[in-house]
Amino acid sequence: QVQLVESGGGLVQPGGSLRLSCAASGSILRLDASGWHRQAPGKQRELVASITKGGTIYYADSVRGRFTISRDNAKHTVNLQMNNLKPEDTAVYYCNFNLGPWYDVWGQGTQVTVSS
Repeated sequence: QVQLVESGGGLVQPGGSLRLSCAASGSILRLDASGWHRQAPGKQRELVASITKGGTIYYADSVRGRFTISRDNAKHTVNLQMNNLKPEDTAVYYCNFNLGPWYDVWGQGTQVTVSS
């Protein structure tokens, strides 16, 4: 089975930066899209950024201009560079790969805490 391993989370001060990485293991024959979601305590999980196989990129309004999603198709990795972090960015961040219809794979999640 395909598994996603996330790394890069941690504790940073407001205005700081973190880079999240997500690496897939297992056989991937089809990748329609990949992205990052986050879930803060007491809130619904929300889409932060995504990129399709065609290169179309989406950012949530709350992170546009601060976050950058990137990928390496050959290595099946997706990254999220997070700059100028704010306390409201505090959440568990989840990597997601869409491998075809009805086939989504999720990472375990990595904690990002922004606090002074």
